[in-house]
Amino acid sequence: MTIEQIWQEYSASLKRLLQSKVANPADVDDLLQEVLIKTHQQIAGLRGADRLKPWLYTLTRNVVIDFYRRRGRQNAWLADEPQAGEQRSEGLWFDNEPVALQQLGDCVKPFIDGLDAEAAALLRAVDIDGRSQKALAEELGVSYSTLKSRVQRARLQLRQLFEGCCAMELDHRGNLIGYQPHQRECRCC
Repeated sequence: MTIEQIWQEYSASLKRLLQSKVANPADVDDLLQEVLIKTHQQIAGLRGADRLKPWLYTLTRNVVIDFYRRRGRQNAWLADEPQAGEQRSEGLWFDNEPVALQQLGDCVKPFIDGLDAEAAALLRAVDIDGRSQKALAEELGVSYSTLKSRVQRARLQLRQLFEGCCAMELDHRGNLIGYQPHQRECRCC
């Protein structure tokens, strides 16, 4: 299959995907062009024609992630783009990572309060107050490795609570770039 044939078959659906993630039509066109260029540059690395469609969608998703990451680094807000956290048809998307974290900070507290008292106290101390795990372990009279295990267990419990409420979109590094509540009335957000 040639690039022209691939583009003729998939460009419309890729453009719809981009339109669901990016509001500005000019940005959508630029990103679609970027997807075409990357497709042309990277198609030789594709193993098997049966993987073409998922490969194209992954490539497009990564282009969107890179777009928002670049914009976040520049701290540039475009007037015609929704502000961080505004509702879009596909969920909530963030242009600026610190803003996303700040907005979700209010969501975290009710979920932490939903954990058992020990787990909640650990997460408040380590993740919210920024206390050292080593210092906290000494203060509590437990070994450092024991405390690390407890913190990881508490984080897993917290993540499970979040995932019960919202589907989260993460970039390839695990950073939150957007989310979609499973129900209209999310109990925290």
